[in-house]
Amino acid sequence: MEISVSSNIVTITGNIKSISDFQEIKQSVDSVIATNSSVVLNIFDSLSITSSIIGYLNKLVLKDNIDIHMNIGDEQLLHLLDDLNLVSTFKAKRA
Repeated sequence: MEISVSSNIVTITGNIKSISDFQEIKQSVDSVIATNSSVVLNIFDSLSITSSIIGYLNKLVLKDNIDIHMNIGDEQLLHLLDDLNLVSTFKAKRA
């Protein structure tokens, strides 16, 4: 998995699957929200995301009032977010 950050856009390529992936994503998003109240997450390749990432992003939206927009590349991940009723919370859409 690789992460690139540009302004308030965090782009994640590759599969998200490990604790170290979570830590990298959290550090990247934390650096963005230090100066922005909104984050755009581009997740193009991953089939799923870990529960720790879902919990972290949920906290950002519901507790910290951070505006999250997700652009999802894989249909399976979009279905997962839909099954978990998180599409509207994370403003997720097909990339």
